[in-house]
Amino acid sequence: MTLTRFVTKNAFRNKRRSILTVISIAGSLLLLTFMMTLWRAFALDDGSAESAQRLVVRHRVSLTFTLPGFYREKIRAVPGVVAVVPLSWFQGVYKDQKPENFFPRFGTDPDEFFKVYRDMSMPEDQIKAWQRDRQGAIVDDTLAKKYGWKLGDRIFIQGNIYPVNLELNVRGIFHSVPDNKSIYFNAKYVEEAVPFFKGQAGTFSILADTPANVSKIASTIDDMFRNSPQPTKAESEKAFGLEFVAMMGNVKAFILSICSAVVFATLLVSANTMAMSIRERTREVAVLKTLGFTKRGVLGLFVSEAVALSLAGGFIGASLGGLLVVAFSRVMQVTFFPLKMTPAIWASALLASALVGFVSSALPSYTASKVNIVDGLRHIG
Repeated sequence: MTLTRFVTKNAFRNKRRSILTVISIAGSLLLLTFMMTLWRAFALDDGSAESAQRLVVRHRVSLTFTLPGFYREKIRAVPGVVAVVPLSWFQGVYKDQKPENFFPRFGTDPDEFFKVYRDMSMPEDQIKAWQRDRQGAIVDDTLAKKYGWKLGDRIFIQGNIYPVNLELNVRGIFHSVPDNKSIYFNAKYVEEAVPFFKGQAGTFSILADTPANVSKIASTIDDMFRNSPQPTKAESEKAFGLEFVAMMGNVKAFILSICSAVVFATLLVSANTMAMSIRERTREVAVLKTLGFTKRGVLGLFVSEAVALSLAGGFIGASLGGLLVVAFSRVMQVTFFPLKMTPAIWASALLASALVGFVSSALPSYTASKVNIVDGLRHIG
């Protein structure tokens, strides 16, 4: 029998306890993997190269307040600004109120939209068709696939903030990386139907000439409108998305605390399992030493068993965590923070499980390796 076979066989010698331990570790690693993915989306992912050049201008007080439409031309005159488009959120209902039927929808300017969002691709003929149709709309390809939308189809969205229902014609299907799962239509549609919204915009999206000029442009815009009745807050696209996270509180600290609790709980489970297993095998340790195993050899065998058990749970948990991320990203339309489990996260989860197995077994394995042969053979337990 090889050492690998010996370790594997002993790791699952008590099948019920080993399986329960693997399930416990897998559940903990599933949660840890999901939280690590959220952390990456919120704190580490900088988005595409194009998004690093974009800014969002909103009302300084709140997103519930709109900005005058004439701000657009003043912003366009700021040095370093390449293009500006309005983006106005349209709250409404598609089919029903179920979460799976929710997706972002924005009113904008079709003539300049793709000058700002250059990381979105769509055939030129579809862009022109959208620009010619006041009721035209473009949809993300993932969203189109989900609902079976095709060019020429009509989409009905019932308005519940603005007193207007949208009847949109699908004139284009665009692709973006990552998927933004949104729909865009001509803002003039709403302006003509809702008098009080005429000449207004929810936010302005700006494309800067270089990422280095983003902060300078933001400061210039805010200084320009500082003393106006509608002051602005200009910030990078990433910072704008983080504000939605900040509304829920200190999410970063929350995620870190959950990750710490998960690792600690996993450590306790693994340590308890290994302590019980090694305590039951005192006589076996004495036999191994009689056969010529050294202290280091016994220590290595027991630690290897614990690491193997933890890695089994970690592999299952990390894999299930990846499936959970995919399912969650499909149900929840996370536009600013697309969730994606990377190989680095998966490897980190496995490393965490291996470290838990090592730490939890180090002390009981070291204690077992010091057992005297005579005392071990006399042990009854």
